Amino acid sequence: MGLISLLWGIAAMLWMIVALIPLVGWANWFLIPFAAVGAIIAAIGVLFTSSGKRGRAKTGLVLNGLVILIALVRLTLGGGIL
Repeated sequence: MGLISLLWGIAAMLWMIVALIPLVGWANWFLIPFAAVGAIIAAIGVLFTSSGKRGRAKTGLVLNGLVILIALVRLTLGGGIL
């Protein structure tokens, strides 16, 4: 679960970079649910993995959370969320 969430977070981060380009901000509407699924996978990985092997799951959780936060700020600044 940790590796999946980490790769999911990296994919979401790359998608976020593309969504920061002007006129492509609509991609944030699809990015937020995508990153939320990655965060859920990471949370499951943190819960069901032994304490010594949670690094990848925690990193995936942080990456996906950061992507969600930046996408929400981008939507707010761009007028996507009223």
